[in-house]
Amino acid sequence: MYKKIVVPVDMGQIERGEKILAKALALLDAGGEILLVNVVETVPSYITIDLPIDFIDVSVKDADVKLAELDTRLGAKARKIVRTGSPAREIMEVAEREGADLIIIASHRPDFSNYLIGATADRVVRHAKCSVLVDR
Repeated sequence: MYKKIVVPVDMGQIERGEKILAKALALLDAGGEILLVNVVETVPSYITIDLPIDFIDVSVKDADVKLAELDTRLGAKARKIVRTGSPAREIMEVAEREGADLIIIASHRPDFSNYLIGATADRVVRHAKCSVLVDR
């Protein structure tokens, strides 16, 4: 059904990542490709003073390991991509650059804060140039 699917995974909700990766496998065409993506969010400079110097590097390495474990557990043979920056922007950049035809993203039930600042899934749905499937 889809040739290239982007599956963004939040390391804080790895079980949801497993669920959406399974959906991606079910929707993938024979010979298609899944891109497992994690974005390590950059931290404002006024907060970095309280964090270890290698915080971002450690987070990137941890994401690499967890994505590999998730991929192995489901046998997806996905390409793993770890980026740093704004999650919504990086997810959409990967999808556009790679020519993805679907993004499958997990979302939680919206609360009041989502209406003020917007969740990553909300931003991806509004601005992505390809189809987006939101799993709640």
